[in-house]
Amino acid sequence: MSNSKTDKIIDIATKRGFFFPTAEIYGGISGFWTYGHSGILMKRKFENLWRNYFLKLNNNFYEIEGSCILPEKVFQSSGHLKNFNDPLTECKKCHFRFRADHLIEDELKINIEGLSLEAMDELIKDNKLRCSKCSNPELLNIRWFNMMFDVKVGATGNELAYLSPETAQNPYLSFKREFLALRESLPLGLAMIGKAFRNEISPRQGFFRLREFTQAELQIFFDPSEINEFSDWNEIKNYKLCLFLSQDKKKEKTIELTCEDINKKIKIPKLYIYYLAKVQQFYLEKLKIPKDRFRLRELPEEERAFYNKIHFDMELKLDTLNGYKEVGGVHYRSDHDLLGHQKGSNEKMEIFYNEKRFIPHVIELSFGVDRNIWSLLDISFKEEKERTLFAFPSYLSPYDVAVFPLVSKENLPEKADETYNLLKNDFNCFSDTKGSIGRRYARQDENGTPYCITYDFESLKNKDITIRNRDTTKQIRVKIKDIKDTLGKLINQEIEFEKAGTLIK
Repeated sequence: MSNSKTDKIIDIATKRGFFFPTAEIYGGISGFWTYGHSGILMKRKFENLWRNYFLKLNNNFYEIEGSCILPEKVFQSSGHLKNFNDPLTECKKCHFRFRADHLIEDELKINIEGLSLEAMDELIKDNKLRCSKCSNPELLNIRWFNMMFDVKVGATGNELAYLSPETAQNPYLSFKREFLALRESLPLGLAMIGKAFRNEISPRQGFFRLREFTQAELQIFFDPSEINEFSDWNEIKNYKLCLFLSQDKKKEKTIELTCEDINKKIKIPKLYIYYLAKVQQFYLEKLKIPKDRFRLRELPEEERAFYNKIHFDMELKLDTLNGYKEVGGVHYRSDHDLLGHQKGSNEKMEIFYNEKRFIPHVIELSFGVDRNIWSLLDISFKEEKERTLFAFPSYLSPYDVAVFPLVSKENLPEKADETYNLLKNDFNCFSDTKGSIGRRYARQDENGTPYCITYDFESLKNKDITIRNRDTTKQIRVKIKDIKDTLGKLINQEIEFEKAGTLIK
């Protein structure tokens, strides 16, 4: 991952405390990153926005928190130990191991998802592809590599477990107990935001592809006989989705179709389409992603995860990664997981509902939190003549407001501190007194802070302060007694900036 925009974003992100390599004083390990003080605030805001949006889609959706380490039998039953593999090749000379599909895609600029090992071997040989480390042309035949991290549990080390590669298994393991506790009603949504672990062969793309990462996932359990019956269908039937269908893959063409047409012409069930629509609305209306940077890409059978019957990925067009990249997915997992755990555990996963017994099916909404954070950095990054900034939506910026004294003399720092203390319990506030006011503004622009408050000499006389808008650099004056209410309305986009106070011309 190396282009100028990428380098600039990483430089600012590490300098301003968004994220940086874990254990970097020891050289770090590829695929592991630490969120700094700014990054963790932004991550929490993203997660809370996700919670507040998706858990309110139905009054029977709830959040749980499960373990990152799960018994070996869980992943035997789920199919991960058998199927969760990446294609590995190795250089005969330097013995560097790396993903064969990445080598082919990088060198030949083609998408090879779903290709067999034999077909990939042929592409490497026919195109005389070389080791990405030492350029040796001799590579070993490709083999599958399982990406699971194994863990030995207990003093003897005889009990084998694994770090979970997805948060989804915890809701499946918890389903029966939660179903009974929540008055035996469907659909039932069980969400989990947590860590997942994948032993990537050779992580690339910096912060975008990690070995330890955070997922936000919602598992929606439902009666499969009702997949094409949906009471809120009229709410979205005329809403248009931005689709990249598998049949249009060669055309590289995104089309817009109404939910009604998708149901009738492409024969995708209504319940699944409803959640596609809600996911698109989350990106366009909540994350404020430009429409021309978003699409829902349908994966054909050969590209889908082994557990999916219908699979659309949410993809965002990112300059730093040279095109559309996956940031999440909507998966129809059917009864694959519950049926697998019923067979593996000998515990019945059947329920009695709607006067019949059956194993519920699952639609999964899966989001890579870290990938979405990187995407927001990419899409929000702006370079202007005299500054660089992240133009995040105000409610996603790490800090809501920064508070400064104009200069560090004549009681201004103490008065600025009073304003800071007035706001700190209601907003994420940052205080800065170092350097000129221009440099402090510049630092907050790079941090994505939407508003900066300056306490100046006029403030001493008039009991008002200056608020600066990050995006336009315009300033207004607001009475200190009104600042809390005004700032809240600005951050929630309830009032236009120029109408929030007296504009300074």
